[in-house]
Amino acid sequence: MSLIKRTTHPMNNEINPQCSGDPPPSAARSGRLAGAIITLTIICPMVALGQIPPRFYWKSLSDANAVPVIFQSLSGNANPMDPAYVVSPGSSVDANILTVGYAKMLPLFDRTLTLAVLEPVGRISSSTTFAGRTSPQDANGFGDPMVEVGMNLVGPKAMKTIPDLLRYEPKLSLDVIVDVAFPIGSYDGSQPLNLGQNRWYGRLGAPIVWQIGPWVPGRRTTLEALPSVWFFSENSDYVGHTLSTDPMFQLEAHLTHDFTERFWASLDATWIAGGKSTIGGVSGESLNNFGVGFTLGYQITDNLSLTAGYMATVNDSAPTDLRMDGFRISLTYGWHTIVEGQKRLKSEE
Repeated sequence: MSLIKRTTHPMNNEINPQCSGDPPPSAARSGRLAGAIITLTIICPMVALGQIPPRFYWKSLSDANAVPVIFQSLSGNANPMDPAYVVSPGSSVDANILTVGYAKMLPLFDRTLTLAVLEPVGRISSSTTFAGRTSPQDANGFGDPMVEVGMNLVGPKAMKTIPDLLRYEPKLSLDVIVDVAFPIGSYDGSQPLNLGQNRWYGRLGAPIVWQIGPWVPGRRTTLEALPSVWFFSENSDYVGHTLSTDPMFQLEAHLTHDFTERFWASLDATWIAGGKSTIGGVSGESLNNFGVGFTLGYQITDNLSLTAGYMATVNDSAPTDLRMDGFRISLTYGWHTIVEGQKRLKSEE
């Protein structure tokens, strides 16, 4: 998993005042700051090819909060709730997952610390052969909760005030993240298809955000990348066998662009390699798969944001290739006590 981004349209009093058509900073503009809130968008990285959404690692005001609600509809020839993606040739698995989370940004040593937790719940099913079982399989309940801790190492310092927020530009920023999933989700050892995975797993990553061009709401462009490595412990109760998985490398990339101050879009890609799984001493094949997709984002109100996206594998013609595609839609409510207080004062004027 992994977790937070902001989508925003705040007025920036440092926004390129020399550009023709840009109004100069003014007291009236400053007065509208009470309505500028950054919403943090979280999406569950353990499904849909582990894809982290674009603009996920943009930064927010310290002590900002967010609650995301995410729905995903997924299908493929592997369990989409398992980031190891153990391929079952000829199978067809469908999943409908709802994920709810909470995230917060904090200052630490003048840098931004991100803390987040996600809990998925839903239903997965297979009407065909899956992992050697010819009978239909069905599972519902809670998945494994995931916690992410992220720390910014290169880029703007932690934003503690509204003026800090207005001066924010990522330029070139680098974070380090640690994701850990806790193996307490729903699990039935008598069948291979489950929401919980009955083992510890997680990843280490280094998100990069590169700002391209001026940082003007309505014109912003970024190129973003996340190289990471997933690690898995053993599952000793996998239909009577032991399941082990080698480390898996993943690279995600996004090219994002504003079309208006409230609407943006992104071209997305992901590549996963390695992660060979062994079941009862019998080894499978290492993964080497590409996925492409897109994301659309819209700021509905100062506090509420909407994103929708689609991702699918492209090199999946062979029976042993990973085949997966999925659609996601998320609503995120974000707030900050300082900003909410300024909004109340403004409404009373």
